[in-house]
Amino acid sequence: MPTVTTTLTSQFAAFNPYQSDTAAVFSEPIHPSAHSRVKRIIDILGAIVGLCITAMVAIPVAIATSVSDSGGIFYSQIRCGYKGKPFRIWKFRSMVTDADQKKHLVQNQASGFIFKNENDPRITRIGRFLRRTSLDELPQFWNVLKGDMSLVGTRPPTPDEVARYNPHHWRRLDVKPGLTGEWQVNGRSTVKNFEDIVEMDLQYQEKWSVTYDLQLILKTILVVFKGSGAC
Repeated sequence: MPTVTTTLTSQFAAFNPYQSDTAAVFSEPIHPSAHSRVKRIIDILGAIVGLCITAMVAIPVAIATSVSDSGGIFYSQIRCGYKGKPFRIWKFRSMVTDADQKKHLVQNQASGFIFKNENDPRITRIGRFLRRTSLDELPQFWNVLKGDMSLVGTRPPTPDEVARYNPHHWRRLDVKPGLTGEWQVNGRSTVKNFEDIVEMDLQYQEKWSVTYDLQLILKTILVVFKGSGAC
């Protein structure tokens, strides 16, 4: 029986320019970050450290989550990664258990192919704390260890967002999605225009180097401790 990811992969061939008959139009040199061994080593080391931190906070997060709202501690969702390849992303759950079913009831305050609402009623009390401190993102270190994501990259979009992409939007998927990136360190809570996110993602690709990745990681740590930029 086909998995959700397998099914989505076959469906994406219909509109994914990298997998369709129009692939030649989008063919460009592979971005150097995609085959950088040093970047991958940094990802693995960072993921191991991150998963150790995740293990330490998992129990208190589980207790707080059960008190705040019934349901599991983790939330997973299909996202699109490198060249549009679907993968399952993991987070600490910050919303009610039926959040996806209630999404259509919440007003989108963002412009373009992203969804954002600063006062989203689906977010639980503990969820607001997890998001403010970025603790909800910690389980994504597992995605980094597996190779679905990188420590630094672009924001991983959902399939419904990607299905509406214009040709130039696909360029942001020329690198692996990241736990952090330009968007996260430059005030993600204030960025509400999808085209601005695309511009930042493409700027990251142009500026990319291992040193630049390390700079963004350090900036992310400062942003997290300052409590700025959180959704």
